[in-house]
Amino acid sequence: MSAPPKPRPLTAPSVFTANRLRDGRVVWFGAGESWLEDIAAALIVAPEAADAALARARLGEARQEVIGVYAVEVAPAPEGPVPVRIREKLRLAGPSIAAVPDAWRLAS
Repeated sequence: MSAPPKPRPLTAPSVFTANRLRDGRVVWFGAGESWLEDIAAALIVAPEAADAALARARLGEARQEVIGVYAVEVAPAPEGPVPVRIREKLRLAGPSIAAVPDAWRLAS
């Protein structure tokens, strides 16, 4: 079994994302240490403040609200932060299974 990849240092403003344990939805860390479904309400942190903010975000895992907290580099935009990487842009669109036609789904 291999070791998990080491996170690379953040060089851009960031937000934090995770999956909500109750329903698996993608959520974003907001003000007041709340988890929100809208990235526009996410708390944006500078690279030098990311470690402290990540520690606060991970408290959601300790409270069993979310799982898999990690930082996402973003570009600021008038409508809210926009993820830089493709993976997080896809996560914004919702579960990819929703895009699969019914005929392609496996019978249960």
